[in-house]
Amino acid sequence: MIYTVTFNPALDYVVKVDQFTLGAVNRTQQENIYYGGKGLNVSAVLAALGYENTALGFVAGFTGREIEQGVKGLGFQSDFIQVEKGMSRINVKLKSREETEINGMGPEITAQDVKLLFEKLDALKEGDVLILSGSIPKSIDDDIYERIMEQLDGRGVRIAVDATKDLLANVLSYHPFLIKPNNHELGEMFGVVLHGEDEIISYGKRLQERGAQNVLISMAGDGAILITEDKQVYRMGVPKGKVKNSVGAGDSMVAGFIAGYLENGSYEHALRLGSAAGSASAFSEGLAGREDIMKLYEELSKEGF
Repeated sequence: MIYTVTFNPALDYVVKVDQFTLGAVNRTQQENIYYGGKGLNVSAVLAALGYENTALGFVAGFTGREIEQGVKGLGFQSDFIQVEKGMSRINVKLKSREETEINGMGPEITAQDVKLLFEKLDALKEGDVLILSGSIPKSIDDDIYERIMEQLDGRGVRIAVDATKDLLANVLSYHPFLIKPNNHELGEMFGVVLHGEDEIISYGKRLQERGAQNVLISMAGDGAILITEDKQVYRMGVPKGKVKNSVGAGDSMVAGFIAGYLENGSYEHALRLGSAAGSASAFSEGLAGREDIMKLYEELSKEGF
């Protein structure tokens, strides 16, 4: 089974305004509500690609109940922990001449809530996949990624981590199966600005030296680079298309990569499917479906990337 963890899921209220004016009444031209959170995005794309998975995390209040009910329509299971204080976030994402986001706080997660999560994770076994992604709410200790990986260490669970800076750096000693920084995040981890593929590969290998098995580095319009556990380096370009959405592309890439790897164990196939999934979501208003992903997969195959 595949599991994702979203510590702070949300309802994303996405609105479009022709020309947003601060201090005035603005009327929307388009509005949508999505079930947000990096782990939920991964779960949705995995489900679209035909992979059963279970979303774990914390929800609270009427918004939490809506998230729990709504994700059923996205094709995956959930086993959320109900938190007593506060409510799950509503994030407002305003699209106009520029994109503006207002993100909610989320509920107060107690030590007992965290204990319940660890009890659920304790059921994972060899062959399972766990995907940890996103930031940590203020009410949770920032070493929770490390504690989760420590608990599962040696059990044969493949763990993918999509996080930034210390959250990512501090788990490398537990040998995550996959990490996915982008090129800017990779540079920030070492306090440098990376120029060109050679430097990106060099610093990606440093993360391997510190414990990561596979390092997937996304580079937006410049494609992606994968450094595998057997020291192979694969490069993948991007298909043609117009970027409509900046939310969920990285999560879609993680989902596509995991789905591709589980399908046949080929890292080249995993990278191509991950790149197709990430691009398909970037070219869509929301998260991409299987048809769009596979169409771009075929395009990447024909281009020889």
